[in-house]
Amino acid sequence: MSQHQRERHRTGHIGWLRAAVLGANDGLLSTASLVLGVAAAHGSRGGVLIAGIAGLVAGSMSMAAGEYVSVHSQKDTEEADLELERAELAADAKGEHRELAAIYVGRGLEPGLARQVADQLMAHDALGAHARDELGISATLEARPIQAAVASALSFATGAAAPILVTAVTPASGLIVFVSATSLLFLAVLGALAARAGGANMVVGALRVTFWGAAAMAVTTGVGALFGTVV
Repeated sequence: MSQHQRERHRTGHIGWLRAAVLGANDGLLSTASLVLGVAAAHGSRGGVLIAGIAGLVAGSMSMAAGEYVSVHSQKDTEEADLELERAELAADAKGEHRELAAIYVGRGLEPGLARQVADQLMAHDALGAHARDELGISATLEARPIQAAVASALSFATGAAAPILVTAVTPASGLIVFVSATSLLFLAVLGALAARAGGANMVVGALRVTFWGAAAMAVTTGVGALFGTVV
C-alpha cells in the first residue's frame, strides 16, 4: 500500500478516531483519578467501586451528549454553508465558475486549464465541487454526530472499566499503588496506539499522555488525602 493510500485511510477515519481516543483517555484518566481520590480519603473498597462505576456511567453519558452537540453544531454549520453556496450558484453561476477557477489557479494550474477543470467539475456536480474546493466539506470529513456520540460513550466506558477492574481485584492495602501503576501503563499504551494510528511518533505520544496522566492522578490523590484528613 502506498503512503498516499495510508494517508487517505487515516483521514477517512479521523472523525471516529478522534472521538474514540479522547473518550478512552478521558474514561481511563478521570475514573482512575476518581478512584485514587476516594481511596486516598480512606474510602472503603465498596465506596471506591461505587464511585468508579458512577463515574463511568456519568462520564459516558456526558461524553456522548457533549460530542453529539459539538459535532451536530459543526454539521449545522456545514449545511448552512451548503445552502448559501446553492443559492449563490443559482444566482450567479458564472461568478461561481470564476471563483472556482481562481482557486485552482491559486493551487498552481494554468488559467486555461483551471477554467477547463472548473467547467467539467461544475457540469458533473457544481455544488459538490464548491463544497469540496471552496468550503473544504467532503464526504470523507463530513460531520457525523451520532457516530461520534456512540464512539465517545463506548470508548469512555472501555477506558473507565480498566481502573474499576483493577480496584475490584487488588488488595485494599495496595489499591493506590496498583491503580496508579496500571493506569499509567494503560495510558502509555493508549497514547502509543493513538500516535501510531495518526502517523506520529509512538514514544512521544506515550510519554505525553503518561506525563499529564501522572500529574492529574497525583493532584487528585493529594486532594483526596487532604480532605480525608480534615473532613
